[in-house]
Amino acid sequence: MVSIPPRRETEPGLQACSIITKPSGQNPEGLFLFANNLNPMARILLVDDMAAIRASLREILEHEGHEVFEASDGQEALTWLQENEADVAFCDVKMPKLDGIELLQHARKAGIQTAFIMISAHGTRQTALECIKQGAYFFIQKPFDSIETILIHLRNVLERNSLRAENRDLKKKISRKWEIIGESEAIRQVKSMIDKVAPTDARVLIIGPNGSGKELVARQLHEKSRRSEAPWIEVNCAAIPSELIESELFGHEKGAFTSAIKQRIGKFEQAEGGTLFLDEIGDMSLSAQAKVLRALQENKITRVGGEKDIPVNVRVIAATNKDLKQEIAGNRFREDLYHRLSVIVIRVPSLSERKEDIPLLTDKFLTDIALEHGNRKKKINENALQALQQHQWTGNVRELRNVVERLVIMSDDIITEKDVEAYL
Repeated sequence: MVSIPPRRETEPGLQACSIITKPSGQNPEGLFLFANNLNPMARILLVDDMAAIRASLREILEHEGHEVFEASDGQEALTWLQENEADVAFCDVKMPKLDGIELLQHARKAGIQTAFIMISAHGTRQTALECIKQGAYFFIQKPFDSIETILIHLRNVLERNSLRAENRDLKKKISRKWEIIGESEAIRQVKSMIDKVAPTDARVLIIGPNGSGKELVARQLHEKSRRSEAPWIEVNCAAIPSELIESELFGHEKGAFTSAIKQRIGKFEQAEGGTLFLDEIGDMSLSAQAKVLRALQENKITRVGGEKDIPVNVRVIAATNKDLKQEIAGNRFREDLYHRLSVIVIRVPSLSERKEDIPLLTDKFLTDIALEHGNRKKKINENALQALQQHQWTGNVRELRNVVERLVIMSDDIITEKDVEAYL
C-alpha cells in the first residue's frame, strides 16, 4: 500500500461530475499527447481495466504535479477509496468485477468524498442518465469537442472543490463569530428554544437588554434553519429615520418622492427565501408598522409610490430592548403586529443573570482578540476572573467584550486582579 500524506479537507458527499467519452481502438495514448496547466495540485485515482489508458493519464497528470494512484477495476478502486482519499477519480464505466456505476453507488453509500469523472468508450444516453442519477451534474457524449475537454473538466472540478472548501471554512468562521457562549441554566434554555424553533418558519420575537446578545440568537435561528443558504438581511429600525424606514423595508419606485431618482429594492425583497431581522422594532414608526403587518398577513408588499403587489417569502425575526406591552399601552406600538411577531418569544438574559458564564465568555474574547490583533493569546488569573464576575455589567456581554479588549491592550502577558481594578 502506498503511503498517503495528510491532505486538505474535501467536500463531504460523493460528486459524479461529468461523463467524457474515450476512444476505442489500439492507440488510446493519442488522446493524451498534450499537457495543460492544472491547479490546484490534487490526488487523483485512475480506475480503468486498460493499462495503456492509466499509463497515459498518469504521465500527463504527474507532469502537471498531481499525485496519481491506479486501480485496474472497480473492486480494487473501492477498497483503495475505503482506506485512502482522493480529490478526483477518473473512472471507466465498463470494467470487470465492479463497473463504474456500481463503484459510484458503493462509494456514495460509504460516504466517500471523491469527485468522479466518468470515462466511457460506450457512452449512451441511458448510461449518462444513470450516472446523473447517482450524482452527475453534466456529461459529454461521444464524440466530444476536443481532447482538451478532459483536462478542462478536471480543472473545473478542482476549482469547484476549492471554492466549496473555502465556503465551508468561511461558514465555520462565521458560525464561530455568532456562537452563543455559556453553560448557565438561562443560556441553556435559550439554546434549547433555538434548536426547537429554528427548523420551523415560525416568527420569533427576541427580547432582552442592550448588549445581551439578541442578534446572536437571531443569527443562530437563521443558521440552523432551512433558509440558512438563503439571504440574511438585517435592518436596525432605530438607526433609520422614520420618513425613510418604509422605503428601506419595501423599496420605492422611481419618482416616488423628490430624491427617488431610480427604483430601489427594499429589504423584504432582498431577503426573498431567507430571513429578515428587524432589530429594535420597538422604535419603528406606526405607519411602517401597519405595512409590516400587511406583509406578514398577506405575504406581499407594495413599494413606496407603486401600485403592484409583490409576493414575498421571508421569515421575519424581530428584536427589541423595550417592553412592547408598555409601548402598546402608550399607543406607540400596534397590538396586532405584536401578536403577529410574537408567535415564539425568546428572552435573552442579562449578564448579571448568568455570571457563571463570564469565565467562558472571557476566554472566548481573549481568543478572538488575539486572532484579530495577530498576537499570542493572553492569560487571565483566577482573581481577575472573580473580579469580573463581581462587577455589575450594565452593558452586558458587549461591555464585557470591550473591557476584555482593553485589558488585553493595557496589561502584561497575564491579566491580574490589579489590571481589572485599574482598567474596568
